[in-house]
Amino acid sequence: MAPDTSLVLGLALGVLSLPAIVSAISQGRSPRVATVILILAGGFIVYALSQKPGGYALEQIPAVVARVLQSWV
Repeated sequence: MAPDTSLVLGLALGVLSLPAIVSAISQGRSPRVATVILILAGGFIVYALSQKPGGYALEQIPAVVARVLQSWV
């Protein structure tokens, strides 16, 4: 998997897991599945950062997301 794709997938999973964690905690349940997804998202991001020489700067992330989404469409 390309590092750019891995980064975008990790960011998307991370963002989508946060409402599930908040929902589970507010209902008094244990956020098991959402926590596993958040850990998986972190793994994708760490993989992307380790595979891209020089890593990513914060200002590069919107361009990377746009480029990956354009390649999927």
